[in-house]
Amino acid sequence: YIIFYRGLLIISIIVFIFSISYNIYANYNRIKDERLSDGIKDSFNISILYANNQKNLTTEYESNNKKFSVIGIIKIDSIKISYPILSNIDDELLKISLNKFWGGKPNEVGNYCIVGHNYDGKDIMFGKLNRIKNGDVVELEDSTGRTLTYKVYNIFIVDPTDVACTSQLTNGKTEITLITCAEGGKRRLVVKCRAIDA
Repeated sequence: YIIFYRGLLIISIIVFIFSISYNIYANYNRIKDERLSDGIKDSFNISILYANNQKNLTTEYESNNKKFSVIGIIKIDSIKISYPILSNIDDELLKISLNKFWGGKPNEVGNYCIVGHNYDGKDIMFGKLNRIKNGDVVELEDSTGRTLTYKVYNIFIVDPTDVACTSQLTNGKTEITLITCAEGGKRRLVVKCRAIDA
């Protein structure tokens, strides 16, 4: 029995050490991606500042052999979110920042859909999106430097296969839809916002 319990203790210690090491490594990668996202956002703002009326400015980047451009910055003061929006959706790019999921261009008539990880409720990417409330203000700056203000008007949960929230039928309104995982990835949290100064 002593040998059995010693073996069990050693296995438990190894599993514990592995678990702690994995969590440290995962958090390190998240922090690294968060810093990359901040750097992209800063360079996007600088590019717009020096664009001198250049239309549809895009700033090109590459990370892990994935090329992408930044097409906007979203800011939600009520839940302290400010991230660049990357031009296409990809598993690797979702680790860096928020991604365009569907729709035309930011701040144009239609439904501009943005997707992001929630990292199990951690305070990065869309991890705080479940704290948003109807009436909260969302700002979206596009690649021309134009910023529109939106107001949250609906929040709901859907199944992953339900993509009705991406519909472009907005009755001539300018809208954005924010999407992230909910219930441990089994469902999706959807936040609908409508421009108030378009």
